[in-house]
Amino acid sequence: MSHRSERRGIHVDQSELLCTKGCGFYGNAAWQGLCSKCWREEYQQTRHKQIQEDHALAERLQKEEEAAYANNHQGAAQPQPAIAPFSKFEERKTKEKSRKVNTMTKFFTPSAKTPPKKESVPGEALSTPSPSVSRKPLETDRTTREFIDFLKTLKPGREIFKQCRAFTESMAYKRDLGADELSECVQDFYQNLSDRLHTHFKGSSERVESVMDEVERYMMTRLYEEVFCPETTDDEKKDLAIQKRIRALHWVTIEMLCVPVDEEIPEVSDNVVKAITDVIEMDSKRVPRDKLTCITRCSKHIFNAINTTKKEVASADDFLPTLIYIVLKANPPRLQSNIQYITRFCNPSRLMSGEDGYYFTNLCCAVAFIEKLDGQSLNLSAEEFELYMSGQASPQRPQAAPSPACSAAFSQMNESLDLLTGLGVRQERVMEGARRLESDLIDWRDGVEHKVQDVLERFPLEMHPPASPTASSAIDADNVENDHLPSPLQPQLFAG
Repeated sequence: MSHRSERRGIHVDQSELLCTKGCGFYGNAAWQGLCSKCWREEYQQTRHKQIQEDHALAERLQKEEEAAYANNHQGAAQPQPAIAPFSKFEERKTKEKSRKVNTMTKFFTPSAKTPPKKESVPGEALSTPSPSVSRKPLETDRTTREFIDFLKTLKPGREIFKQCRAFTESMAYKRDLGADELSECVQDFYQNLSDRLHTHFKGSSERVESVMDEVERYMMTRLYEEVFCPETTDDEKKDLAIQKRIRALHWVTIEMLCVPVDEEIPEVSDNVVKAITDVIEMDSKRVPRDKLTCITRCSKHIFNAINTTKKEVASADDFLPTLIYIVLKANPPRLQSNIQYITRFCNPSRLMSGEDGYYFTNLCCAVAFIEKLDGQSLNLSAEEFELYMSGQASPQRPQAAPSPACSAAFSQMNESLDLLTGLGVRQERVMEGARRLESDLIDWRDGVEHKVQDVLERFPLEMHPPASPTASSAIDADNVENDHLPSPLQPQLFAG
């Protein structure tokens, strides 16, 4: 790797995180740099313009069809009934839209068609969810019970629950819609409900946000399976692409990103591990707000790691490179799907401002940076970058200068290694002497055996039969005159 005297870190101006329309809220790459509010306005304007163009095209085709029909039947005795004008279709569409608006106005006004006996039992509508709810998983049932308990403390709680339940059940019939259309439906519901709550609570934003958080938890827990990574999108394809990209960048070092974090410090290393765990845990959550909470916890651990390393307050220029490093090390599962899910179905007020919105915007910037990462971003030449990406070469890890304590430890270790080397040489000498002694003993034994065998061959051992007991006990058995000797004297006993 070429050495450069000047290193260029990753820098993103804070103004680049804000909405490109200058409204002051945080923007999002998925919304072309706009905040959720401006994006919805742009989307609705574009959609309205498209509807007008489609309406004009339909009217023109209708007129052409009527003219052709009239020309073909000029000589007919009884003219055929004219085709129903296109305005009838628009009239039905307007009525349908009006019906939906009237439905939203009933959030906090009891229905006139509600039987009196149901009104006389407080909380009956809250305590008896529909049978479809009971067939949901255990988590959905628990969330429903918690939502009911929360709404019991509110005066309009019964109507809120009715509308939320009706909306979630109606979403089951909209599975064929695209992700943007599903998001538009949910965001419209959020906006209408938020406006009603602001009117009811007389501008108390904190109470409105607490209610909206519980509404989001209830609705998205029930809708999670239908709206997370829907088949009508390419979210899964994007997940695989970013996962493959991160795996290919496994060689990127902390020095290349200019990350101000020293993982040799135990406290810093612990915060890095916690940050990685939090960003991975994001995929296990079902509610957008819970996913945002994981991102916020991850970001706070990153700031703690930077503060501990630098012993001063971390800046935004320190945070983004470290977040990129954490994402590269974690390689979170279904990263793009989770980002899109939060973007589409989270309460928009959380993404537009506050620390959750700030950290989420930085995460989107980090992912965009990883997707466009090149050699210049890492202070590498194009040739070096391609070699590392193809696996033909690996960057050399820089060696950190040892501290005085490390130097003393290394000196002691070197002395111990020298001592062990001397002991090894001495042991080898002892083993060599033992092997020579063993060889000498074997040679000596073979020599002795050879000499004994030689002596036995030269002087064979003669074996004589044993003599009879009489002959062997006779005195002077070889004297032939022994037979003429008198018998031995016998002792005499005398009585005294």
